[in-house]
Amino acid sequence: MSGCSSSKLLRRGAWALSGALLLTGLSVGARADELKIAVVNYARLMQESPQAKAVQNQLRSEFAPKQQEIQGQQQQLKNKEAQLERDGPTMSPDQRAEAERKLRDGQRQLSERVNEYQDDFNARQNAEMSKLSKILVDQVQSYAQAQKFDLVLAEGVIFANPTIDITQPILAALQARGATAATPAAPSRAAPKTH
Repeated sequence: MSGCSSSKLLRRGAWALSGALLLTGLSVGARADELKIAVVNYARLMQESPQAKAVQNQLRSEFAPKQQEIQGQQQQLKNKEAQLERDGPTMSPDQRAEAERKLRDGQRQLSERVNEYQDDFNARQNAEMSKLSKILVDQVQSYAQAQKFDLVLAEGVIFANPTIDITQPILAALQARGATAATPAAPSRAAPKTH
């Protein structure tokens, strides 16, 4: 008898649990139908927003002089290398050794300058991209709150119906905000190292 009543209790408990899960599922399902969901193409915002373009232009203009110096140094080394190949056979062994040493020193200095340039550029780019990312996220959040979205997805979306893509209105809001919102004055830079 106790085995029978235990069995009945277990069945009643299972039915009660099933019923509770069903009711919970229905209420979650009803709420899911009411969710307002959107998708934003964050990579497109990073490429097409006026703030992103302003950051790219700012970095280009800030680093152009140093890049031109490096290109000039590369050309000088090419000229010295060509001269050594041309005049090497007529040089004395000491002259040739000295010219080769100067060429190696120049290549080492150029390599150091290129590495320094790349490090400086990467640090500035990362700093500016971090600021830009904050601006873009703030704009997406503002738009989502104003339009009463419950959820906005960005990365990792494999497919989204174009009707829920809010990238274009956010780009329009960023354009209205203007490119100057993302272009702070360039930081003061230490005097470049000379070798």
